[in-house]
Amino acid sequence: MSYKNLQSFIKKLEEEGQLVRVKKEVDSYLEITEITDRVSKAYGPALLFEKVKGSPYPVLINAMGTYERMSMALSAKNFKTLEEDLARFLDMTNYMGIMNLAKSAPRLSRLASVFPIKLPTKGSCQEVIETEPDLTKLPVLHCWPQDGGPFFTLPLVITKDPETGVQNMGMYRMQVFDKNTTGIHWHWHKDGREIYESYKKRGGKMPVSVVLGGDPAITYAATAPLPKMIDEMMFAGYLRKMPVKMVKSITSDIYVPAEAEFVIEGYVDVNEQPRREGPFGDHTGYYSLEDDYPVFHVTCITHKKNPVYPATIVGQPPMEDCYIGKATERLFLPLLRMISPEVVDMDFPLEGVFHGCVIMSIKKRFPAHAKKVMNTAWGMGQMMYTKMVIVVDEDIKPSDYEAVASCILKNTRPKLDMIFSPGPLDALDHASPMSHYGYRLGVDATRKWPSEGCTSSWHEKEPVKACVPFDLADFKEVIQEGAVLTNGILKGYTVVAIHKTDGSAAKGLTEAFLKAPKVESKVLILVDADIPVDKVSIVCWKLFNNIDAKRDITVQEIATDDVRVVIDATKKLASEGHERIWPDDIVMSEAVKTYVTNNWEAYKIDKNH
Repeated sequence: MSYKNLQSFIKKLEEEGQLVRVKKEVDSYLEITEITDRVSKAYGPALLFEKVKGSPYPVLINAMGTYERMSMALSAKNFKTLEEDLARFLDMTNYMGIMNLAKSAPRLSRLASVFPIKLPTKGSCQEVIETEPDLTKLPVLHCWPQDGGPFFTLPLVITKDPETGVQNMGMYRMQVFDKNTTGIHWHWHKDGREIYESYKKRGGKMPVSVVLGGDPAITYAATAPLPKMIDEMMFAGYLRKMPVKMVKSITSDIYVPAEAEFVIEGYVDVNEQPRREGPFGDHTGYYSLEDDYPVFHVTCITHKKNPVYPATIVGQPPMEDCYIGKATERLFLPLLRMISPEVVDMDFPLEGVFHGCVIMSIKKRFPAHAKKVMNTAWGMGQMMYTKMVIVVDEDIKPSDYEAVASCILKNTRPKLDMIFSPGPLDALDHASPMSHYGYRLGVDATRKWPSEGCTSSWHEKEPVKACVPFDLADFKEVIQEGAVLTNGILKGYTVVAIHKTDGSAAKGLTEAFLKAPKVESKVLILVDADIPVDKVSIVCWKLFNNIDAKRDITVQEIATDDVRVVIDATKKLASEGHERIWPDDIVMSEAVKTYVTNNWEAYKIDKNH
């Protein structure tokens, strides 16, 4: 079923036992974040905080924070049905011939639902009109201790191209500066930034309307990496199987969803100097750093008579945004196959936080086929940011990480099958020596053919036994006690946690590993001393996020059948030549954690779920 608005989705969540109403008063400053983070990590329910200190509006959070609820949000049984439905819709053979055309009539009828409807009247989002707006009345979350201030975390930012008149909707975080100004976090590569640059050439004021709440399919559409020519409201209409009803903003000609909970109207003066925004505890699990972004001036706020304020929090995975990303993975696989039909399946590990890693399985048909697929991926929209592309054969499930890790050991000839590709990186990437630019890694882990110069595998056919690859006694001063991993999912790899005061510890271990006369484990992964090496999820999170492929991966051929790889996933220091600021991990303050622990029973979350 599709949803008329956010509150109808809330009703459905409650009916399905997927929502808990928290009646105890809570604080939007850190407390809601700590509660929600615990619930999210435990795969817990959506939360509706009915009493928020200093605001008359309740807060809905974690509404799409499981695979089940994310599927519900998009009116699907599960993610697989989303993928299959779109694949059938895009498959032109389903429409060829009279019989097939007749069978496909229901799918074709969905085309009528994609076009939004502009209503000539006001919408329920305009039941209350505030011409003297005050953002401080809204329960905007201050999510993490080092955040620069409170942030809108689920804003649907709608702008209009001044040349074409086409609207664009995207989700860009917005820091509240005062009662009527915010920042808008428009990255270089985003459509909203491109429209902003178009207005800058013209001068004057750029109208903006920010929507909070609505049918969750509309919220999801704002996050989807759609081609510029595809209207997000049309995509939302396709997902919800009914058109999005739109109404004109009160103070501009921008149209907004009629059933939104809140609409914040205003403008960006393109002649105004950008303002310092951030830091912000981001979806990478790190704080994104301060930078200058355009200022949004609020002129009017409209809302329903009894609106609900929607929010999310992001941080170290897994969190709610991970499931939004997984929906994108499934929905965009059929689109990827239109360009690369050899792709069987793909998986974005949660630890990669969207742009860190993608694993793809393919029907291999010719030599170096995997390398063709890597470059195709890097050439597709936001996949250009992907720091690591791993390609395996079609009989390997990309989501079977143990099998993928084993394939890398068995099938990859590092000198030939590891590709270092320079290119654009996401603005939130902190590991590259340069902002927005660095090196990505491609790993061809498919079985090699004789035509690819393969006479034998560089590694044993079976995973090696758990072992320490060389004598670590000389490094006991820098290795965290007990912090050596040689088994589990990463069987055959050696993970070592080290204390770093400069680059000498990593350098010394790397040299010792490469000079050792014989090693069984051919891959050495270095992480910082505070990383629990037995928690593979955290190790992989650091590996995907802390490396620049060219700088931090060392490949050395000792002999034809002895090629060794070192991956330095530690924090990079200025003494190592890393001149950019390395952001802090996101960690809640001990005082807030203690407060929430002491009040946990009063929230009555466990008792209600």
